This record gives sequence, C-alpha cells and structure tokens, in this order.
Amino acid sequence: MTANPMMDPAHLLDEHLAQASPDLMRTMLRAFIDTLMSADADAVCGADYGASSPERVNTRNGYRHRPFDTRVGTIDVAIPKLRSGSYFPDWLLERRRRAERALTTVVATAYLLGVSTRRMEKLVETLGITRLSKSQVSEMAKDLDAQVEAFRTRPLNAGPYTFVAADALVMKVREDGRVANVHALLAVGVNADGHREILGLQVSSAEDGAGWLGFFRDLTARGLTGVRLVTSDAHAGLVAAIGATLPGASWQRCRTHYAANLMAVTPKTSWPWVKTLLHSVYDQPDASSVHAQFDRLLDAVEVKLPKVAAHLDAARADVLAFTSFPKEVWRQVWSNNPQERLNREIRRRTDVVGIFPDRTSLIRLVGAVLAEQDDEWAEGRRYLGLDLLGRCRLTLLPGEGAQAASALGETTPEVNTDLTMQALQG
Repeated sequence: MTANPMMDPAHLLDEHLAQASPDLMRTMLRAFIDTLMSADADAVCGADYGASSPERVNTRNGYRHRPFDTRVGTIDVAIPKLRSGSYFPDWLLERRRRAERALTTVVATAYLLGVSTRRMEKLVETLGITRLSKSQVSEMAKDLDAQVEAFRTRPLNAGPYTFVAADALVMKVREDGRVANVHALLAVGVNADGHREILGLQVSSAEDGAGWLGFFRDLTARGLTGVRLVTSDAHAGLVAAIGATLPGASWQRCRTHYAANLMAVTPKTSWPWVKTLLHSVYDQPDASSVHAQFDRLLDAVEVKLPKVAAHLDAARADVLAFTSFPKEVWRQVWSNNPQERLNREIRRRTDVVGIFPDRTSLIRLVGAVLAEQDDEWAEGRRYLGLDLLGRCRLTLLPGEGAQAASALGETTPEVNTDLTMQALQG
C-alpha cells in the first residue's frame, strides 16, 4: 500500500511563489536553465545522459561554470562539456533586451571612465551584475550604438503623421571636466495606421530655436509629412521652428503647462476661482461653447485682474487650437499628458545612472528605451481609429466656430454658465 505524501507539492510551490524572494527565484531559474542546457546537450550527443544508444555521436565530459547576469541577480550556470567539440548555449547567454544591455553598457562605460568608483560599484551591485570586462563593454556598446543609430535615422515612411507631440528632458552629462545640463529633444507622432510612433531623438546643448529648428529639419528630411497639429510646452524657439519646417501645422500649447504659467501671474488669493473658470473652458461639449466660455473667462478677470486677462488673450489661439478637431481627440491632443508615461519610463532608467559620462552613453540608453517602446506601440492597439483620423484631416478654417462643429457632426448646445457664476460668487 502506497502512503500518501505528507505535503502537497503544488501547495508547497504556491507558497514559495507567493513569497517570491530573490534567493528562491535565483534557485528556480538556475534549475530551469540547467535542465534546458542538459536537454540541449543530450540532443547534440544524440542520446540521453548515461544511456547506451547506437545513435550516440558524442558523450558528456563534466561541466564548466559561468556567471550569468539576470534581473534577480547573478547566478552560476553549469554548461555541459563534451568529449569532442564544444557546446555553448548562445540562445541563453547572448540574447538580452536592448534597454537592459544599454543600461549595463552605460554603467560599464561610467566605471571605466572613473566616474565615482564607489557609486558605480554600488550601482552595479543593485543591478545584480558581478563583473564587467572591457571586451564585453566594447562589444555591447558597438552593437547597441549601431541599433540605436539605425532607429534614430530610419525613414519616417508611415505617414501622414496627423498629430505630433514634442518635449524636452533635461539630463546631466560630463563635458570638459564639468557637469553640464543637456536637453534630450523627443517627438512622438500618430501615423497613418493610427499607432503612436517615436519619431526622433536628439541631444542639444540648449533648448533654443537653433536646437528645435535642427531637430524638426531632421524629421522632415527623414519623411515627416502631413502634420496638422504639434502639441508642446512653450519651449523657446519651438513655434518658429514649427512654422519654418511644418507649413500648415498648428501649435497646441499644452494646457497643463499653460495653467502653471498662468498661475505665476495670478495673485495667490485669486487663483482658485481663476483655475475653476479655466477648467470650465475645457469642460464644454463643442468648439463654439469652448470659445464662448473663454470669452466669459476674459470678461470675469478683465476688471479685477488685467494682467491675467492680457495673458489669457495673448495665449487664446494657442491654447484653443484643439477645437479645430473632433471632440473625440481633444484629450489626446490638448496636452502632453499622454507622453508623460513615456517620460517616466525614460526617467526610471536614466535616474539609475544619474550623471552620464558622455552624450554617446545618454543617446545609447535613451535610444534603446525608445526603440523598445516603439516596438510595443507598433504591436499594441491603435491609439486613434482610422475613421477618426480621416475626420481629423478635414481642413477647418480658423474662426469657423459653429460651422466647423456642424461640419464634424456636432451639436451646439447652450454654453454652460453654472461654473462661471459659482466661481464668481466664491
């Protein structure tokens, strides 16, 4: 009679997986890798380990150990040795994700250039990497640089790119023996298939007109066409660069960044009700109601806050550029908020490095992250539907108001004045 086991193996495994400790994960991963390599070596030999078979063409001869860097730390893998010839699991030890390889290369480059040795050792330890050789660094960097350069210079042939979002991230780089701030200029577009696409990456010393002009000239030279709207913050020289390189494209000033700019010129005691009125502009159901509510906002602040009224009036066309398009896309185009998730992912990787040893390392890491994100977007769901994109490409003349909304099949209900009255009474 067979005795029942005292402990359920499935229950034990569930408990271990629930704990998910790094030591447990390393042990399980090492056992899984060893099993796969053993099966692979048996296939090369033509027979199972220790089994007699007329089909055997080789035999096993011990193991050689090699460290393998993983997300849960460095593990020791036992690679089977053969009596004749050699066996190497290139399917395991060569393949890595681009961003992880880029991060490893950046860390290694910083280490070799003498950037805060103690800090680099601590960083490498955090990543679970135990050793980095100069030859390994050189080969990884060479391969990655070629991939990133091909991605950054590829033709933009999936247009027209109806909507484009531009942004700049400030990062620190060592140059000429000092730490300097540089600007990573980024652009994301919606292509003809409705998917988001990373359009370009350049590093500029200053976020000025020359930097943005060179950036957009590169995009147009690579095939950027059909742009109807560019959304961004009020970066210096950006509007002029858009006008010079993208004729016919409008500029949408990011509503989130504009609110911060408006708050800077508004008295602190008045900001709550001014903010409420500003938000009420974006809550309207159609284009004509948005413009009517903006007029009410101007009337409400004109007497009490003339500087605020002047600021709003000067920014009106740029802040309300989204009203020329169907309401279904307003949330996607009236601010840079959809791009913030991408920016957070970039920051998550670059914050590990802190100060880059040079611009090449910065482009290597950020470019690898962007390339991976671009692959995920291409395989994911459409950002905008094809029918909606077709409607967005209809030519709408500025100031058409209700006629423009009617052409898009929208109704023109009465302007919502409740929020205006509540804000003024408050």
